[in-house]
Amino acid sequence: MGVGWRLAMQTALYGGGGFFVREHEGPAEHFRTSVHASPLFAGALARLVERVDTVLGHPRVFDLVDVGAGRGELITALLASLPTALAGRIRATAVEVAPRPAGLDPAVRWRPDVPAEITGLLLATEWLDNVPLDIVETDEHGRLRKVLVDRATGTETLGAEADPADRFWTSRWWPGLGRIEIGWPRDTAWADAVGSVRRGAALCVDYGHLKADRPVLGTLTGFRQGRQVIPVPDGGCDVTAHVAMDSVAAAAGVPYRMVRQREALRALGVDGSRPPLELARTDPAGYLRALGTAGAAAELTDPNGLGSHWWLCHTIGLTDRGTMLW
Repeated sequence: MGVGWRLAMQTALYGGGGFFVREHEGPAEHFRTSVHASPLFAGALARLVERVDTVLGHPRVFDLVDVGAGRGELITALLASLPTALAGRIRATAVEVAPRPAGLDPAVRWRPDVPAEITGLLLATEWLDNVPLDIVETDEHGRLRKVLVDRATGTETLGAEADPADRFWTSRWWPGLGRIEIGWPRDTAWADAVGSVRRGAALCVDYGHLKADRPVLGTLTGFRQGRQVIPVPDGGCDVTAHVAMDSVAAAAGVPYRMVRQREALRALGVDGSRPPLELARTDPAGYLRALGTAGAAAELTDPNGLGSHWWLCHTIGLTDRGTMLW
């Protein structure tokens, strides 16, 4: 018997033995993110941490919170990239439902929920796309009906009509016919996370879409061992859907700026331009290093790949609401 996709995703990803809670393997074995692509990504975020620290006036304790921390790859790289003086004031927290990985820096706090009081920077890189949601479709009579899925096979059927909360969200954020991924659970999750920041900033990095360009057939998919697969919610693969970024942004209720990753990273010093050929003559080894760096930067800023991700940044409790962090 089928169940709604939100329940199916919750069990498959976060239930006992679910995809994100298994100890013997990490998400990096199944899909590639900006965090895994290059240390240039962590370096850029480290520069963002420095800017937030400056705007805050260099607080005695700077909270650095990584939501959806995986196996701690990003928080570890960030701590290694920060200047010593700032690193000494960092209170690092990784938020993840999986058990704490062996060998993680003991200075990193590991917990399943977002701290209640944050002064600093909250990060969520490719977290919201894994927050479970329901899916509805328009039937032949024009009614919105909930999509049910068999958790063992991924086979879908249409169930009862969509409930009022789902219809209300779609009327505002995803009007029209077709297959609709109900985004209000992501809105709630992000608003709650941002609400924990007393002073500082909250940054969401994810793939998504805006109201003017919603995908008619939706975006739900799966990933297993580096390959895109049919999304079967049996716990054996990642199940993910793009984020309705404008809805998420509005839900937080505080000022924000939203740009593509390509623009944000370039503003933070990540440039995919090739080094000058003259360098190959004067410093061949340096040229090869610069070429490798340019290649990694090009991947992170590729407008048809990682560079198309959205960066949604909220500033909270800052005297200068117009502060440009990148």
